[in-house]
Parts: sequence; C-alpha cells; structure tokens
Amino acid sequence: MSKPTTKSQSFRHFAKSAYIWLAAFGIHPLSLRYAFQGLFVATREYFALKRQNRAAGSPYRIHFSMPCLADRYEPSGSAGGHYFFQDLLVARRIFERKPVRHVDVGSRIDGFVAHVAAFREIEVFDIRPLPVSIPSVIFRQNDLMHPQEAFTNYCDSLSSLHAIEHFGLGRYGDPVDLFGHIKGFNGLVDILKAGGTLYLSVPIGPECVNFNACRVISVASILKLAENRLVLVDFSYIDDAGSLHQNVKLSAELIANSCGCHYGCGIFEFQKMTA
Repeated sequence: MSKPTTKSQSFRHFAKSAYIWLAAFGIHPLSLRYAFQGLFVATREYFALKRQNRAAGSPYRIHFSMPCLADRYEPSGSAGGHYFFQDLLVARRIFERKPVRHVDVGSRIDGFVAHVAAFREIEVFDIRPLPVSIPSVIFRQNDLMHPQEAFTNYCDSLSSLHAIEHFGLGRYGDPVDLFGHIKGFNGLVDILKAGGTLYLSVPIGPECVNFNACRVISVASILKLAENRLVLVDFSYIDDAGSLHQNVKLSAELIANSCGCHYGCGIFEFQKMTA
C-alpha cells in the first residue's frame, strides 16, 4: 500500500510543476531571484570599474550591455546528475572497448556525442535534423520507432542515453504514440548485431508519462523488454539525489522498487544474444 501524500509533498509537487510551466515560457524564478540580487552588486561594481577607467585616462570603452547577474552565485560547473555521469561512464566504456562501428540514437550532441567524437568516429541517428557538420560525427536523420530496413544488424556498439523515454510524445516532432518507447527499444535491438553491446539509459522509478516531456520507466519493464533478446552485462544508476552507483548487482527488491528511485537514471549495458 502506498503512503498517503502529505501537505508538504503536495506543495513541493505544485511548486515543481509551476516552475516547469514558467520555464516553458522562458521564465526562470530562480534566475530572477539571483538577477535582482546580482543587479545591485553588478551596478556598484560597474561604476567602480568606470572610476578606475577614468583614473587611468579612459583607455577602454565600457558598456553595461551584456549583464551576467546570476553567475557569481552558481558553482564553477555541473559535475553531477544524470547527464554528467552517464556521458562520462558510457564514453569511457566505448573508449576501452574500441568497437568497429558505434552508433548513437538520440543522445545529446553537446554532451555524450561530443565526448565520443573527441577520440573516434561516431554515427548519430536522430529524428530531428542536425544543421551543422561536426568532425568525426556522421549524422543520419532516422526515426527509430520505424527504423529503415537498411540498418538491420548494422553496428556492433550502440548507445541511446536519456532518449527513448521521449519517443511517441511529440516533443521533438515525432508522431504521438502511446507505445513509442517500446517501438524505439525494439528498433534499437534491430540495428544491433548479434553479440553487440547496447548502452541504454532511461529515467527509472514508478512508471508514469509526463506529457509531453518524458516517461519514467521501471527497471522491471526495461528488463522485460530485453527478455530473450538481450543479456544484462552491467547496471549502474544515478539516484534521486544525483549520486552515481556503479556496477550494481540487481536483486529482486531493487528491480521491484527501481532502486528506490522516484526519478533516477538507470544505465543498462546489454549484449545482444547470438541465437
């Protein structure tokens, strides 16, 4: 039996939903807070710099035209969470294994794909076009819910990181399909050669569809989709707090409760069966 929702949990859910809706229209409440806080400091420092410039004989033209008001309150960089850890972990595995042909489906170009392209050639399939040419990246526009027959048994190494949970929700111009993630998973299996490796990551937790953003998929459902076609070689996950847990042995309990995650990230490494 699930626990009753408390008023505190209800408020947090409402606040998160409100933030997401505001952000969808380009309004970021946290950035606004820091902007007002930073404006006072930046204005004071602007006039201080102007005074220094005058004292030095005005060698520079100074304009307050590109304000960056929140940066002083943020950390030096993002070194945690789903994308940081999954991109680093899977790129390292590919570097170590040196597959003949690696294909990626739908992962971030400015994250994981860039990591891999730094040391080898990578083919990228995505439903949306890629308007720029990138060294070491071969791009093909392809809908993995309906993969082209020419790509059956195409590669010996395949990745799809934080991608199939979006399939069929229309977010990226794809057709709305309730079972889009299942069709996408099947498409991945189809383009992988027997004996090949699939690196897959998805949000894990109690199953739901957050239209039109993403799905959350249980660990049990992913393992069910892989049955009789793929063998689980390794599993890691990022918990709700953003911490990475590597090389986890999945017990029945961890499978049943998706490692205790509400919105975590499961990183599955599968090998396609040879028969």
